[in-house]
Amino acid sequence: MEKTKIRFSIFLLAAAALTSVVGCAATNTQESTGQYIDDTAITAKVKAAIFNDATLKAAEINVETFKGAVQLSGFVKSNTDIRRALAVVQGVGGVRLVKNDMRLK
Repeated sequence: MEKTKIRFSIFLLAAAALTSVVGCAATNTQESTGQYIDDTAITAKVKAAIFNDATLKAAEINVETFKGAVQLSGFVKSNTDIRRALAVVQGVGGVRLVKNDMRLK
Protein backbone atom coordinates (compact mmCIF):
# COMPACT_ATOMS: atom_id res chain seq x y z
CA MET A 1 0.00 0.00 0.00
CA GLU A 2 2.81 2.44 0.89
CA LYS A 3 4.58 1.86 -2.46
CA THR A 4 1.33 2.61 -4.28
CA LYS A 5 0.98 5.93 -2.45
CA ILE A 6 4.57 6.87 -3.28
CA ARG A 7 4.15 5.94 -6.95
CA PHE A 8 0.87 7.85 -7.13
CA SER A 9 2.49 10.91 -5.51
CA ILE A 10 5.37 10.78 -7.98
CA PHE A 11 2.91 10.46 -10.86
CA LEU A 12 0.92 13.50 -9.67
CA LEU A 13 4.09 15.53 -9.20
CA ALA A 14 5.30 14.64 -12.70
CA ALA A 15 1.89 15.45 -14.19
CA ALA A 16 1.83 18.82 -12.45
CA ALA A 17 5.35 19.64 -13.64
CA LEU A 18 4.49 18.69 -17.22
CA THR A 19 1.29 20.75 -17.14
CA SER A 20 3.13 23.84 -15.91
CA VAL A 21 5.76 23.55 -18.66
CA VAL A 22 3.20 22.96 -21.43
CA GLY A 23 1.04 25.79 -20.12
CA CYS A 24 3.85 28.27 -20.84
CA ALA A 25 4.55 27.03 -24.36
CA ALA A 26 3.93 29.27 -27.34
CA THR A 27 1.61 28.46 -30.24
CA ASN A 28 0.83 30.30 -33.48
CA THR A 29 -1.90 32.29 -31.75
CA GLN A 30 -0.53 32.46 -28.21
CA GLU A 31 2.71 33.82 -26.78
CA SER A 32 4.84 32.14 -24.17
CA THR A 33 5.35 33.99 -20.90
CA GLY A 34 8.80 35.13 -22.03
CA GLN A 35 7.48 36.39 -25.37
CA TYR A 36 4.71 38.30 -23.60
CA ILE A 37 7.24 40.03 -21.37
CA ASP A 38 9.48 40.82 -24.36
CA ASP A 39 6.52 42.20 -26.32
CA THR A 40 5.45 44.35 -23.37
CA ALA A 41 8.95 45.85 -23.26
CA ILE A 42 8.93 46.44 -27.04
CA THR A 43 5.53 48.14 -26.82
CA ALA A 44 6.80 50.45 -24.07
CA LYS A 45 9.93 51.34 -26.07
CA VAL A 46 7.87 52.00 -29.22
CA LYS A 47 5.43 54.24 -27.34
CA ALA A 48 8.33 56.16 -25.81
CA ALA A 49 10.01 56.57 -29.20
CA ILE A 50 6.79 57.91 -30.74
CA PHE A 51 6.20 60.25 -27.79
CA ASN A 52 9.78 61.55 -27.89
CA ASP A 53 9.54 62.37 -31.60
CA ALA A 54 8.47 66.03 -31.80
CA THR A 55 6.39 65.55 -34.97
CA LEU A 56 4.50 62.52 -33.66
CA LYS A 57 4.01 63.53 -30.03
CA ALA A 58 0.41 64.71 -30.55
CA ALA A 59 -0.56 61.89 -32.92
CA GLU A 60 -3.17 59.37 -31.84
CA ILE A 61 -1.15 56.21 -32.51
CA ASN A 62 -1.97 52.94 -30.79
CA VAL A 63 0.70 50.25 -30.45
CA GLU A 64 0.22 46.49 -30.14
CA THR A 65 3.00 43.89 -30.24
CA PHE A 66 2.75 40.15 -30.86
CA LYS A 67 5.89 38.03 -31.12
CA GLY A 68 8.00 41.05 -32.10
CA ALA A 69 5.57 42.25 -34.78
CA VAL A 70 4.36 45.77 -33.99
CA GLN A 71 1.01 46.97 -35.29
CA LEU A 72 0.37 50.71 -35.44
CA SER A 73 -3.19 51.97 -35.63
CA GLY A 74 -4.97 55.23 -34.99
CA PHE A 75 -5.01 58.61 -36.65
CA VAL A 76 -2.31 60.98 -37.95
CA LYS A 77 -2.41 64.28 -39.85
CA SER A 78 -0.49 63.31 -43.00
CA ASN A 79 1.22 60.61 -45.01
CA THR A 80 4.48 62.16 -43.84
CA ASP A 81 3.49 61.32 -40.24
CA ILE A 82 2.76 57.72 -41.28
CA ARG A 83 6.18 57.39 -42.91
CA ARG A 84 7.86 59.02 -39.90
CA ALA A 85 6.09 56.71 -37.44
CA LEU A 86 7.12 53.65 -39.44
CA ALA A 87 10.73 54.82 -39.56
CA VAL A 88 10.79 55.56 -35.81
CA VAL A 89 9.34 52.15 -34.93
CA GLN A 90 11.70 50.26 -37.24
CA GLY A 91 14.58 51.80 -35.30
CA VAL A 92 13.43 50.35 -31.97
CA GLY A 93 15.36 47.32 -30.74
CA GLY A 94 13.47 44.03 -30.80
CA VAL A 95 11.00 45.07 -33.49
CA ARG A 96 10.86 42.27 -36.05
CA LEU A 97 8.09 43.63 -38.29
CA VAL A 98 5.93 46.76 -38.47
CA LYS A 99 2.30 46.59 -39.62
CA ASN A 100 0.67 49.86 -40.60
CA ASP A 101 -3.02 50.34 -39.87
CA MET A 102 -2.85 54.12 -39.33
CA ARG A 103 -5.43 56.39 -40.98
CA LEU A 104 -5.46 60.05 -41.95
CA LYS A 105 -7.64 62.42 -39.89
